Amino acid sequence: MSENPKLQKWAELASKQMKGKSVDSLDWMTPEGIKVKALYTAEDLEGLENINTMPGMAPYTRGPMTTMYAGRPWTIRQYAGFSTAKESNAFYHKALAAGQKGLSVAFDLATHRGYDSDHPRVAGDIGKAGVAIDSVEDMKILFDGIPLNEMSVSMTMNGAVIPILAGYIVAAEEQGVSHDQLSGTIQNDILKEYLTRNTYIYPPGPSMRIISDIMAFCSKNMPKYNTISISGYHMMEAGANSVLQTAFTLADGVEYVRAALKSGMDVDTFAPRLSFFFGIGMNFFMDIAMLRAARFLWHRLMSEFKPKNPKSSMLRTHCQTSGWSLTEQDPYNNVIRTTLEAMSAVLGGTQSLHTNSFDEAIGLPTDFSARIARNTQIIIQEESQVCHVIDPLGGSYYIESLTNSIVEEAQKIIDEIAGLGGMAKAIESGMPKMRVEESAARKQARIDQGLDVIVGVNKYKLADEKIDFEVREVPATVRDEQIARIKEIKASRDQATVKKALDDLTNAAKNGGNLLEAALPAVRARATVGEISDAMEAVFGRFVATTRCISGAYSSEFKANDDTITAIKERTNKFLEKQGRRPRLLVTKMGQDGHDRGFKVIASAYADLGFDVDISPMFQTPEEAAKMAIENDVHVVGASSLAAGHKSLIPALIKELKKIGGEDILVVAGGVIPPADYDFLFEAGVKAVFGPGTPIPVSADKTLSLLEEKYR
Repeated sequence: MSENPKLQKWAELASKQMKGKSVDSLDWMTPEGIKVKALYTAEDLEGLENINTMPGMAPYTRGPMTTMYAGRPWTIRQYAGFSTAKESNAFYHKALAAGQKGLSVAFDLATHRGYDSDHPRVAGDIGKAGVAIDSVEDMKILFDGIPLNEMSVSMTMNGAVIPILAGYIVAAEEQGVSHDQLSGTIQNDILKEYLTRNTYIYPPGPSMRIISDIMAFCSKNMPKYNTISISGYHMMEAGANSVLQTAFTLADGVEYVRAALKSGMDVDTFAPRLSFFFGIGMNFFMDIAMLRAARFLWHRLMSEFKPKNPKSSMLRTHCQTSGWSLTEQDPYNNVIRTTLEAMSAVLGGTQSLHTNSFDEAIGLPTDFSARIARNTQIIIQEESQVCHVIDPLGGSYYIESLTNSIVEEAQKIIDEIAGLGGMAKAIESGMPKMRVEESAARKQARIDQGLDVIVGVNKYKLADEKIDFEVREVPATVRDEQIARIKEIKASRDQATVKKALDDLTNAAKNGGNLLEAALPAVRARATVGEISDAMEAVFGRFVATTRCISGAYSSEFKANDDTITAIKERTNKFLEKQGRRPRLLVTKMGQDGHDRGFKVIASAYADLGFDVDISPMFQTPEEAAKMAIENDVHVVGASSLAAGHKSLIPALIKELKKIGGEDILVVAGGVIPPADYDFLFEAGVKAVFGPGTPIPVSADKTLSLLEEKYR
């Protein structure tokens, strides 16, 4: 305790109130490894270099703009897209009429991975987690009636970024909008795809070239357009804590800067158009401090490149509230969670914000839930009065100290990455991915023990809960519509012109040339997203990641003699004694959804509980998953679903298992599966369904019980 007499007096009074306990017992350690005290004072700010700044002035800790929201509030930019371009367009028009200020487009998984809707690998993915785009004709429908010279458009696209950005440019051309009038952001952040989200197409080298080509083209032709949104959001969703999210996101940013400089660009040509994208979770003050720390660190990191334009070292960011924090159980609690997360982003100084809908733990947002999510931001802007003060928490003893702690801890990781040769080399080593997966496993273990409270899930649970609200479902006919339009386009276009344009793109990939510029003639000629992707894949190849899982992280968060996991371990050992081998589980992720937090955590935790666990490669088809289950002689297949493909992919898996002699293999399912679909899956042959928030020991107990019954 400090020698300050006031603090000593406070400590004495607090100790009396606590009946003799030391006030130090109130201190706690965050998942980031930061010690948080119960009381902060001016003494905690002595010597901190990041606090004596003004908004809009380097190092921008208090915000990138001088007046922040007092001058102009953040942009309400809701991320949306589903089904067909026509349906998404109607949704956008409603949202804009209701107060949304910018568009943020979500594409379906087939589009992300560079497949047309008629490709056999994507049969269960079309229109499910975003809008299906197969050609510029879809892009024109998507933006029908939306003047692209007036509307800022953000597009979350990384793998198929060339055909999608080219499609947007050509759709604008055919609206009569010139390149230099376009404003918005393309995510174009491929490094984080290898780290977490996995919607990559090509290997890292060619992918980094694509990013440089887009930066070069847009810097020359689209000066108002942001060429990259460096994303930490998906790292958070995959399990990264706030320090990991900060460090890895900024390290990605540095890697992109180096790539652009290596290609011959001047730092002040592209750096002012860089933007960031952070995820905001339920650690309220930590994420406020994270955004402030990120701005400070980015300015420090960019100083190495000696930019002349102050905007080159100014971190501007979009934020999105967490999807992972949303719960299927007691789902209206999600409205409160999203509101808190939105306030955290706002108090941290975001430039634009997306608020998730309360029903996204179960399915795509409905018009009703999307309106609540949008109004959350409008109410904060127009009713809470927070926009009248610039950085209202600036000078807070706690916030400033926490900001400094994140700066120090994140800098250590950034230095470690630099020692490995940069973020690309670090990703190749597996270090960032393993750190994120370890963080996710530890978080899940704390939740399963009730150490981290989630209201309605592991505390204050409803005794008899019924979900009685609408769940949006994308019909299988969407794929039929997309295939019909592809056939129509291919029948009406000039095939010779298309072939020449695609051949020219392949030559550019092979021999040099700007790939975005080379793709534009192909898009104008009505080449499809898949054809354009294939034209580059012919040179670059398609990247296949090695899938691994960590061990020990989940169980290490439990006490050595914890009854919950001890009982399960004893049962897996008894199974070994009776059957001659441990219960063997294949955890698989079918379809094109690359979010791997859930199935990686399940694989790691089950291994810690005594199962033999096989983990499949990403993006399996039902046929591939069934074959792997047979070859590995597993007892159970655990199918992880997040992107609404469960009603087609999981029944197809069961059918294939029966076809090739695996009818004795049990199939269980988990993930974002609406309760209304459980009976459908049971009728299809699924033995158990574990919805979001199911504690891993509970699912392991049920899986073991099914096996014990089968092999009794």
